[in-house]
Amino acid sequence: MHLCSFIALLFVSCVSQTTAPVKSTDAENHPESTATEPLTNEVVVNPDAGQDQKIEPIVQIDVFDPSTITKEVFDSTKTEVQTLIEKLNQIIRDKNYDAWVQYLSPGYLAELSDPEFLKKTSESTRLKNQKIVLNSVKDYFLYVVVPSRANDRVDDIEFIGQNRVKAYTITNKGQRLRLYELEKTAGNWNIVN
Repeated sequence: MHLCSFIALLFVSCVSQTTAPVKSTDAENHPESTATEPLTNEVVVNPDAGQDQKIEPIVQIDVFDPSTITKEVFDSTKTEVQTLIEKLNQIIRDKNYDAWVQYLSPGYLAELSDPEFLKKTSESTRLKNQKIVLNSVKDYFLYVVVPSRANDRVDDIEFIGQNRVKAYTITNKGQRLRLYELEKTAGNWNIVN
């Protein structure tokens, strides 16, 4: 065999071994799989990375189209949101933390409970001037929500999802200010942001 033929054969053999997809069911290399469970992703050997990389399937995300909301749905939703905000205003005026917190989505409650969020909010000029440090969601309610949210008025809404809206108020100068982001789950509106 000629030396050139041998080198060419060796090169082709090496290239095909390092670039071809390799399927594996080795539980030792892939503890999440079992012998009875086929792998859904191929493992590709990438000699530059020095490790196996999984090829992840592409996931298509549906984009919400606000034009799918009818005028009747828009109008009835706006009325529901206005009624909700009036109810929240009364809860806030009454300083009823227990009732208010029931309107928070679990995710939003977790955000408000985050010590970093409370610390950052405590550093606002108004709270610093009053020497107020927020230590809990209840503190946030009493020292941030109560002074600023007791008289909100919804002038407009914007659908950002099939069951999700932003509620706005419009100032005397025509500014459109976002009050709340709300989501309807199991027939109830909750504050999500």
